[in-house]
Amino acid sequence: MRPKKSLGQNFLNDSNLLKKIVDIGKISKEDTILEIGPGTGNLTNELIKKKPKNLFVVEKDNNLSKFLHRRFGNKIKILNKDILTCYKNFNYEMPIKVFGNLPYNISTKILTSFINIENLNKKFKKFIFIFQKEVADRIIADENSKNYGRLSILTSWKLSGQKILDIDPKYFSPKPKVWSSIILLEPKIRIENLKKTKNLEHITNIFFNQRRKMIRKPMKQLFSNYKDVAENLNLDLDLRPQNVSVEKYLEICRIYEN
Repeated sequence: MRPKKSLGQNFLNDSNLLKKIVDIGKISKEDTILEIGPGTGNLTNELIKKKPKNLFVVEKDNNLSKFLHRRFGNKIKILNKDILTCYKNFNYEMPIKVFGNLPYNISTKILTSFINIENLNKKFKKFIFIFQKEVADRIIADENSKNYGRLSILTSWKLSGQKILDIDPKYFSPKPKVWSSIILLEPKIRIENLKKTKNLEHITNIFFNQRRKMIRKPMKQLFSNYKDVAENLNLDLDLRPQNVSVEKYLEICRIYEN
């Protein structure tokens, strides 16, 4: 099976790395597993060895779906769909552990789609994803760092994340031009309630469109009484967007929503 560039397919072939990824998930025989973009089934094969209760794979490529059916038969349940159109409809036994060597071109869309799900911590147990290293560094970045931004804040709102390791391009076929990273993401037990995820996306977009400027301008853009809002939040208007904590952005969002 030849990878399709249009679908961002890069198959991970190293058996030691595949085993390590599966071990991160600590799979039991009671678990329901979802794999996104299984490709030729290299990771799928390792997941099967753990004998989870349910194993679902979402594969958009028709030819790969047929290949997976021939290779694994009824050992897996194949959804020949686009993950971005079906991610809300997993009405299987919860919570689910999700694995995925994500296509670079839609990896952040996939992540934010899951973040958008209500009651995320009741529906999903953990996510073990492979991202482009640059994206992974943005996902797990802390405030006051150059990689901290919109993606860091959106992720930290609902998920705790850690990088497991970086992967050399040589372990993929075809070999990408960049390094990749394995990330473990786990839903937080307590998630701050917001009316709409879109509001947090809107606010962080305004702030980080001018990340080198002081936050006085975006605050003024969001609130007519921005000085009062800043005072109530004990927020220094001379800070820059990367110096504001996730908690502060959530507070700003709640005031904006009200």
